[in-house]
Amino acid sequence: QVQLVESGGGLVQAGGSLRLSCAASGSIFSTNAMDWYRQAPGKSRELVAYITRGGSTDYADFAKGRFTISRDNAKNTVYLRMNSLKPEDTAVYYCHTAWGSLSAWGQGTQVTVSS
Repeated sequence: QVQLVESGGGLVQAGGSLRLSCAASGSIFSTNAMDWYRQAPGKSRELVAYITRGGSTDYADFAKGRFTISRDNAKNTVYLRMNSLKPEDTAVYYCHTAWGSLSAWGQGTQVTVSS
């Protein structure tokens, strides 16, 4: 069983930065792609970024140039560095991974960007 625990959210002013962390339990971390999603109030959950087990990354258009996903396989942790934050980035951010027909989600961490 894989458990994901996010941390690092908080309140920040527009233009500020945050780094989210997602600590994973279980032995599959190093073999799995990892994702960050977010869900704003009244909106559907959307993919923010993902990173393959080999370190290849891709981002949603709104994240390109501002967000950076990275992973430390030795620490079973994936990170999301967010710069130049905007009020529209306000959301609950979730860590996610999937393997075969299974998937795991973290409990989410709230990011609030004030204008």
